[in-house]
Amino acid sequence: MAKIAVIGTGYVGLSMATLLSQKNEVVAVDIIPEKVDKINKRISPIEDNEIQKFFSTKTLNLTATLDAKEAILDAKFVIIAAPTNYNPEENYFDTSAVDAVIKETIEINKEALMIIKSTIPVNYTEDSKKKYQTDNIIFSPEFLREGKALYDNLHPSRIIVGEMSDRAKEFAQLLQEAALDKDVPTLFITSSEAEAVKLFANTYLAMRVAYFNELDNYAEKNDFNTRNIVNGIGLDPRIGDYYNNPSFGYGGYCLPKDSKQLLASYEGVPQVLMGAIVESNEIRKQFIVDQVLKDNPRTVGIYRLTMKAGSDNFRQSSIIDVMEIIRDRGVEVVIYEPTLEDETFEEMILINDLRKFKKTSDVIVANRVTDDLADVHDKVYTRDLYNRD
Repeated sequence: MAKIAVIGTGYVGLSMATLLSQKNEVVAVDIIPEKVDKINKRISPIEDNEIQKFFSTKTLNLTATLDAKEAILDAKFVIIAAPTNYNPEENYFDTSAVDAVIKETIEINKEALMIIKSTIPVNYTEDSKKKYQTDNIIFSPEFLREGKALYDNLHPSRIIVGEMSDRAKEFAQLLQEAALDKDVPTLFITSSEAEAVKLFANTYLAMRVAYFNELDNYAEKNDFNTRNIVNGIGLDPRIGDYYNNPSFGYGGYCLPKDSKQLLASYEGVPQVLMGAIVESNEIRKQFIVDQVLKDNPRTVGIYRLTMKAGSDNFRQSSIIDVMEIIRDRGVEVVIYEPTLEDETFEEMILINDLRKFKKTSDVIVANRVTDDLADVHDKVYTRDLYNRD
């Protein structure tokens, strides 16, 4: 049984902490007292059914704390799940939160092996080893869906650890032993290669979203049935019937920033496709707005800000850009988002009475449709063909 500190309790950190606390002593660290309190009371602070199920039914050796020193002091592994973000103005990834954890860990427990799970630029790990004069940093990418983070750790598509060493194998074994699936494909490569795997994997997914969205643009403009076309091409096993439901654009915490970061790292390398993926996503949002406004509605209702069903996250949600463009074109926008208790969001009115929201809206824009909208079907504008994410 290893002593493990997990820094950060978002989707990545909390799912990791929950997963590994089945067979190890885990201390999770966050800076928000409410989150720490909820975890210690076995209430998930994020929307993830599997985490809450584990909290309710499993005996977990998991403690949450605000005190990073307490967690790191005698930990063998320090898993870093601090937030990072892409800064479009400076054209770089903001890794300051990860930097701070590395620095603090070295000061408290220089023998601890740091495993970075945050998304970072290519070569960040090697650069950090030199910067902080330590060899105890490894990057290991995560491949998780929002709302299903623990499920994806229990049934991992692959385990990748950015070092070819005994200690890398030991960490991989912790993940293998905690998973429900056996014989999980496991790959040991350099940290820089692992960083590239993470960015290229997410950018491929962004490309697939952009592809089906542009297909949908074409079908709408020509009055074709998008679903018929998608079904037809999906029968080709090389394409497949998955990850093909049109949307208002890729969004969320990973795909926008990862695709832009990968594009930024292409300086000096020939490319066309990477830039086109990012540009396509912006064009899609403009197209959606044109379609929504073509009948000149006076009031546009935005049904939910969340990215997808089963998630409580709307960071970088594509629908936020869509509604801001609508507002900037002089059309009144109202929002239905029951997870928010304020009266406004981004200076737009929140109406959390669903009946009133439906009555107020001339057209209702919904990235993903639910049964709540069945009675106002004629008002709804969506590109959700399959009622799935």
